[in-house]
Amino acid sequence: MIWTIISIILLSLLKILITCLPTGPVEWLIRKFETHSKLGDENISLSIDGRRLEGEDKTKVINDFNDAIFLKKHYIYPGTEELFLNPENSNSPILIETKKGNKDVKLFVFRYKDRVDVVKQVKKKLVAYSLMSENLQKPSI
Repeated sequence: MIWTIISIILLSLLKILITCLPTGPVEWLIRKFETHSKLGDENISLSIDGRRLEGEDKTKVINDFNDAIFLKKHYIYPGTEELFLNPENSNSPILIETKKGNKDVKLFVFRYKDRVDVVKQVKKKLVAYSLMSENLQKPSI
């Protein structure tokens, strides 16, 4: 009888703790699994057509990328990875190389008139998604 009451109390406390997590751990969990993560200005290499971007252009592209609105995620079927990395009707991509933890991350940003497609490559794993950003959609750089 006593063990039943103690176990009910412990399970209730565990349920309250799990459902009422503080903001810090919740934000950490969200950042860990988000598809479109924000970029910082440090440890990032940007290039277009093999030409590296530095200074104000680099900062502008990073800010536009961070402010972009996530539209949808695309499923990549096995064997179709090359179609996402080299689409037929796209200009040359913006290549963003950065680190997330101890992993190297490459972002291929393909700009179109109605959207921006991003292919994120971590080791051999690819994730593709679309964004909406008026500034990135314009080929000003």
